[in-house]
Amino acid sequence: MLRAAFLTLVILAAGVSSAAADPQADDLTICRDRQADAQARASACEDLLKADKVGGKDKAIALTARGNTQLNKRDYDQAIETLSIALDLDPDYVIALNLRGLAYERKGKEDLAMADYNLALQKRPAYGVPYNNRGVIYARRGAMQSAIDDFSLSIKYTPKFLLGWTNRARARTLLKDFDGAIADFAEAEKIDPSAPQIASNRCITYGMMRKFDQAFADCNGLIERQPKNVYAINNRADVSMMKGDLDAALKDYNTAIQINPNNIRAHSGRGQIYERKKDLAQARADYRAAAYSLTRFDEPDVARARAIAQDRLAALTQQAPAGATGRRVALVIGNGAYKNVHALPNPPRDSKLIASVLRDVGFQTVISVSDLTRDKFFDALKAFAEEAEKADWAVVYYAGHGFEIGGVNYLVPVDAKLAADKDAETQAVALEQVIAAVGAARKMRLVVLDACRDNPFAPTMQRTLSLKLVDKGFSNIEPGAGFMVVYAAKHGETAMDGDGAANSPFATALAREIKQPRVEVRKLFDIIRDDVWAATKHEQQPFTYGSPPGREDFYFVAGR
Repeated sequence: MLRAAFLTLVILAAGVSSAAADPQADDLTICRDRQADAQARASACEDLLKADKVGGKDKAIALTARGNTQLNKRDYDQAIETLSIALDLDPDYVIALNLRGLAYERKGKEDLAMADYNLALQKRPAYGVPYNNRGVIYARRGAMQSAIDDFSLSIKYTPKFLLGWTNRARARTLLKDFDGAIADFAEAEKIDPSAPQIASNRCITYGMMRKFDQAFADCNGLIERQPKNVYAINNRADVSMMKGDLDAALKDYNTAIQINPNNIRAHSGRGQIYERKKDLAQARADYRAAAYSLTRFDEPDVARARAIAQDRLAALTQQAPAGATGRRVALVIGNGAYKNVHALPNPPRDSKLIASVLRDVGFQTVISVSDLTRDKFFDALKAFAEEAEKADWAVVYYAGHGFEIGGVNYLVPVDAKLAADKDAETQAVALEQVIAAVGAARKMRLVVLDACRDNPFAPTMQRTLSLKLVDKGFSNIEPGAGFMVVYAAKHGETAMDGDGAANSPFATALAREIKQPRVEVRKLFDIIRDDVWAATKHEQQPFTYGSPPGREDFYFVAGR
């Protein structure tokens, strides 16, 4: 099993000096200086823009610095808007073109990204960075020789650019030019011998060469230095798979999932092991955990793992035994007794109300749980997915804390500790994992989130440069065909908890309207939206994404 990891460059210049900028230098001098300390330069450019002290090309430079900051925070829409303004001021500013290309690429708009990279190279043929970034797109599309050609040009024009060497090494590995790949890794070591992507990716190259001692030496050495490097742990598992040591691979995939329960590569790899071991139920569970995406962009190694999971899930689902026609199951979660942030009194009450109503309208199985820790949360999802495999309807209702970080929506277990925004991956439950649980059902797959509340960790959470943090609500999403995801409040808004002992406005409306006979589910949530909008005096508006299969109507209560 092979995973290819190609990296794009997301900084303004090929190299940035680590020396601090002269604090006495004026903002314009620092903003213009591409070798200045990155943080100081960003601050200087931002000060100029806020003071409205620059115009023309200097303003384009300052706006590009702002766009770069937005890009690093994964605020791609704002980055594109900012960089487009910069290009209006200076159409020949190739750095802005390259950065806008990256923003388009991260939004999944590869054609627009390619157009920007091509234009940047047309304007400056010796600009090495866009060659690398264009090469990454070629590699993602499987055009490996075109990728190698671009990585080679990136190296030619920027010979000290580490990513050019390591990306070409990965591409050469895919084409089984192992000697060329090892030579490229050696050149990368001359630039930065401690760069982790050298050992982790060379581990895969040696594995494909069946030089397993050298492969494990690379992966083991890196993991000893960085015991929680999930990328390296997955790579070592991949090499064990190449060697045929399924037990060692399984141990590493389990470790990766323990560190990060949302890890796509580990679930996909573990699913393949369980499939080989003929444990098809567990294989399907892992494939579901890896198969569903609510974003438009995956890194290449993640995209490959997800594609494998999707293909195998489709194959195994066709073999799965059918359940009883019309069977409906639900998982209802109310998290309120948070240990490290303020408690929420209403979610347990709301979840009990919704669970009772679902039983009343004929759901055969309703699993109702409250105050789940991270481990219990994943246990509940796993158990529910097994029920959903035998059902036509699968519904999850969640009330509790929830928020969005870096474009990913998370539900919050009661024991979560988020000292920094990056901790969300290991401490919280990605919405994709909930989507995976309902995805086992054959027809209706519904997730209801009464959880668009203020991020409780925001006041103390460290914000890293590489992540965008939304303080309120969830981000908008695009679930695949056959899914509905209903938010109690639309993107960026917060849901109300209710007053005193009362249930939340959303739970109240949901419980009332579900009982109404002969209201098709699409119409039902339109009515609930209007009810909540009126009850909250236009302060909260629920929002629905996706839709169930279009050739059939779905009713909570069919009526006469």
